[in-house]
Formats: sequence, structure tokens, C-alpha cells
Amino acid sequence: MSGAIDPAVIVAALRAEDATVAVAESLTGGLVVARLVQVPGASAVVRGGVVAYATDLKHSVLGVDGGLLAAGGAVQAQVAEQMATGVRRVLGSTYGLGTTGVAGPTEQDGQPVGRAFVAVAAPRGVRVQQLDLPGGREAVREACTVAVLQLLAAQLADAGRRD
Repeated sequence: MSGAIDPAVIVAALRAEDATVAVAESLTGGLVVARLVQVPGASAVVRGGVVAYATDLKHSVLGVDGGLLAAGGAVQAQVAEQMATGVRRVLGSTYGLGTTGVAGPTEQDGQPVGRAFVAVAAPRGVRVQQLDLPGGREAVREACTVAVLQLLAAQLADAGRRD
């Protein structure tokens, strides 16, 4: 995954917008929020994170539709969307991020290793992106972390252009 975004740029953009972010992570297991909070001053914009690694937590904590999870498992675009929307609601943030996917070593719910979905929930809607990532477990988790931060950066840039 090329074009990794500097988390300091995201924190600065959130500050400029007087906005906050919350993160719901599955396969990234806390990497996204850790990347954001490494920036000095991030506490002004990062509300927190939920690592909902277990499928049932996606439903009970984040409000992901139980029927959706039962029918297709945790690795779906709609699950990422609902995770992002749910963490935004639960943690009271301007933006919510969601990551779900298969880091390996084996497929899950009929989805191949490297399949992931990232989402950003914003005041004006939700963006979701499907990823099919190469490499082993750590490479997939890192690329997914980069991808969701890139998606947030794009959302923030679009919000800045509308103002």
C-alpha cells in the first residue's frame, strides 16, 4: 500500500475542523488508534477506540446488525460501515472509523486472506472501501491501517473543500 499518510496530518486536519474521531477495529486490533495517539496533542481529537475482535462484540458493543453477522459473517462492507457508524455514535465523535477483514493465516466466513473492508462514517455519510491485500498477517494488518487512515484523510480533505 503506497502513500502512507502521516498521522500528524490527520490530527492537524481534525483540529482545524474542530472535529473528533473514534475507531472500531477488528483485524487491526488497535493499530489504527495507536497510530493516531502517537501524535502529541492527539487527545484533543481522538475520542477513543473499541477493539471488537470477537464477532458478538460487533453486535453488542457497536450495534452491528445481528442478522447481517449471522448471514454473512464479520467480513462484509456493511459490517465495516455499521462498525464505523456505531463507534461514532457510542463514543460521540464527528468521525468514526471501522476495520474488518481476514489477516490470516486461513480464510474466514468464506472470505480469503487479505480481504478487508475499511469505512469512515462522517456527518454527511459513510464511505467504505474493499481491499484485497497481499502478504502475510502483519502486512495485511499494516496495509489495512494505512488504508483506513487514507480514507479518513480523503474525507477530511473533502470536508475542507466544502467549507
